[in-house]
Amino acid sequence: MTGLRLSGNVAWARAAPSLSVLIPFLGDDPRPLLAALEAQAPRGAVEILVLDDGGGDAALTRRARAAVRALKTPALFIRSDENLGRARGRNQLAAHARGDFLLFLDADMAPDGPGFLSTYLALIAAERPAVAFGGFSLDQAPDTAEFALHRRMALASDCAVADMRRREPEKHVFTSNLLVRRDVFAAHRFDESFKGWGWEDVEWGMRVAREHAIRHLDNTATHLGLDPPETIAAKYEQSAGNFARVADRHLSLVERYPSYRAARILRRLPFRPAWRPMLKRLALTDAAPLFARAFAMRLYRAALYAETV
Repeated sequence: MTGLRLSGNVAWARAAPSLSVLIPFLGDDPRPLLAALEAQAPRGAVEILVLDDGGGDAALTRRARAAVRALKTPALFIRSDENLGRARGRNQLAAHARGDFLLFLDADMAPDGPGFLSTYLALIAAERPAVAFGGFSLDQAPDTAEFALHRRMALASDCAVADMRRREPEKHVFTSNLLVRRDVFAAHRFDESFKGWGWEDVEWGMRVAREHAIRHLDNTATHLGLDPPETIAAKYEQSAGNFARVADRHLSLVERYPSYRAARILRRLPFRPAWRPMLKRLALTDAAPLFARAFAMRLYRAALYAETV
């Protein structure tokens, strides 16, 4: 593909890793994650690939590239001249990886324990799973008023332990901490028709779950990049079309989700263009009770989805 510039560090050329860690970034600084991985990467077993997904921040590009070159772990820095997006960018990272297993991590993640990589390597050696998701937490995330709404919502839904995730294994598949066997990913890449934010990883999990078991374990990483309320709302606004795409392809699964059921109920109500902005205003009102803001934000998402399903 044109528009990609590759730069490997000293250890890259001769490496023969079993695990490739794949990290795209767009605005987030990947260096803290790189340092954490370097501290626990067993010699010879792991390589790290970093994609600068056309962010346009030249200073951040230089810092991230320098950090990759300084690693003792085999590492490759890839810079895209254009923004590839969430699905296409990760597909490109996988195309340049050499390990039998791929570990997708977001750049704003932080491993929650010193045995994060060794746990995955032990799982690979013992089971060679098709797919495994380690889960994520907010253990190391900032606990401030700016991110209080995101924290409350994430703790209520996203930060589920493995026993809970196993009840709907395909639903709890996020590229924030996702292990995939190479042959499985070769047969099931991320769908590049998804645009903007959201649902491309869950849709991928639904496709893969038709043929392979999804292994859930508690090997968490913290999502450090909590969003302020305005950003949460903007992401939900981007995600409505993607949600409709997932519902169209996997209705038997999606119709069990609370977000889908709420969207179908709200679709029957009149005057949505009039009251939907009120939900957003309540969600963005700092003085309102946090439980009410979280409820309003979820209803706002459902109201957006009601326009598409």
